[in-house]
Amino acid sequence: MSNWKPVPGHIMTRWATRVDPSAPLAEYPRPQMVRPEWKNLNGLWEYAVTPKEAALPETFEGSILVPFAIETALSGVKRSLQPHERLWYHRSFTIPPGWSSKRILLHFEAVDWHCICSVNSKEIGEHTGGYVPFSFDITKYLTTGENELVVAVWDPTDTHWQQRGKQVLNPKATYYTATSGIWQTVWLEPVPFENHIEYLRLQPDIDSESLRATIYAVSAGRARVTVYAAEKQVSRIEGDVGQELRPPIPAPRLWCPQDPFLYDLKVELLKGEQVIDSVKSYFGMRKISVDTDASGHRRVFLNNKPIFLHGPLDQGYWPDGGLTPPSDEALIFDIEKTLQLGFNMTRKHVKVEPRRWYYHADRLGLIVIQDMVSGGKDKQSEKENVLTVLFDIQRKDTGKKALRKAWRETPESRQDFERELVEIINHLYNAPSIVAWVPFNESWGQYEAARMANLVRAHDPFRLVDHASGWQDQRAGDFCSRHTYVIKLKPPPRKDERIYFISEYGGYNCQEPGHLWNKESKFGYRMFKDRRTLAEAFAKLIRAQLIPLIPKGLGAAVYTQFSDVEIESNGFFTFDREILKIDKEQTAALNKEIYTAFETVEKQHTNGT
Repeated sequence: MSNWKPVPGHIMTRWATRVDPSAPLAEYPRPQMVRPEWKNLNGLWEYAVTPKEAALPETFEGSILVPFAIETALSGVKRSLQPHERLWYHRSFTIPPGWSSKRILLHFEAVDWHCICSVNSKEIGEHTGGYVPFSFDITKYLTTGENELVVAVWDPTDTHWQQRGKQVLNPKATYYTATSGIWQTVWLEPVPFENHIEYLRLQPDIDSESLRATIYAVSAGRARVTVYAAEKQVSRIEGDVGQELRPPIPAPRLWCPQDPFLYDLKVELLKGEQVIDSVKSYFGMRKISVDTDASGHRRVFLNNKPIFLHGPLDQGYWPDGGLTPPSDEALIFDIEKTLQLGFNMTRKHVKVEPRRWYYHADRLGLIVIQDMVSGGKDKQSEKENVLTVLFDIQRKDTGKKALRKAWRETPESRQDFERELVEIINHLYNAPSIVAWVPFNESWGQYEAARMANLVRAHDPFRLVDHASGWQDQRAGDFCSRHTYVIKLKPPPRKDERIYFISEYGGYNCQEPGHLWNKESKFGYRMFKDRRTLAEAFAKLIRAQLIPLIPKGLGAAVYTQFSDVEIESNGFFTFDREILKIDKEQTAALNKEIYTAFETVEKQHTNGT
């Protein structure tokens, strides 16, 4: 079990050499709801791959480093998992002696796609869906001393309709290597036996200077909520579990990219006067809304003031870890570099990150537009896509034909999508950095997007909705959202009361020898021979095309993309994050020109000029 090493063959990041196989990704995995005691189960497990219908094997093939997916170099295995196969994991664990009077929860931060879990040869539960955390109460299955944990995973990837993002069995162009099995942290947590806090729902209200907090527990009880600012108590309130509490936040310090201030929160579960459970959390006092600015255009408003959002498309892939970052430091790197480039936002593209990524975005002040994970299939042909982009032809997404083209014919496929959509909203609800949800991207698996916009609003009325990013617009949601590559950026369409959002543009390519995933293959929209010509073209794109659209109503834009991904070489950074292709100071200066142009428009119309 100690002979682990990354599998060679592709480029890797600087963080790969620092991975400790005895404790990979050792940081606390749930910073949004912290208890002091926990045990990390990341590390070397045994694994085996069998036919899908086979029973638990008597022997295992070798070791795999959890939480890296079997397809990745950092797993130590680096092989694909086929739809007719099942992946088995096994490890033993012990319970710390001080936990004997507690219930023990087994947490999986993410397993892709369907898994069945057993403890000491007894099945404890199963889970379907690759992007949200889940847990099991394993107390009654435990024994003194060594306990055996087995996880069996089936992942059909793109042979099935499930939500999978860009994962495919045969990567090409804008589709990448699959992620199968455990790909985020596995951990144990002791909780009070009688009752414990399960979930916090936190909604800041800057207009009433209060926090709307609802505390959920296993059973009825009383909760006490205490708010702190820089370790000083701001307010305290008690009330019933499951009921909304409103601790006041007088003269709140508002969360924004320039000042991402976070209030600390202590939540206690009471039985009489006795505290039986306690967790720590945080929140940001911020408001996101849509309004008409002084120029008469619909804009995004942050804390009741108009703001122009500009950021990169961020796909969250790593050459060594796939969807899994090689370290917490690597997560921080991406966010800090995005901010240093002068962006105030990122679009997290068809992926849900580990919870720590959102924590870092919250504390560092990066605004996030969050995609739902794509499933089904891209229902438009290449010809239809071209017609959509060139002539803005938008097709209906309702009816049997639309369902068939989107691979959503079965009620099961639609129910699964809608279940995961709601799960992701609930999972990430408390993150102040997230300002908008994106149910569909470029018509992949898209159906009834107007209804989906209403579904999103029903579960989160306090954020914005980009119901159909790119095309297949059903004239719903808060954005008129368009993707524009190759051709010139277009002004807003007439008679549209929504915010004009160029939700993807650019995608300029420049290959860096020695930093390529596959030097024989490349994909991109426009190729440049070196960094100088790339930088010149990027500056021209911003100054000649993007900025002139701001006075005409452009309210937000997303440049493709933060880093190269596999054979795509259109990132600011190479895939290994070693080379920045466009100078940091130049990019930051161009972003400043964008924000200045927006502020100039606002000032001119506010002053009546």
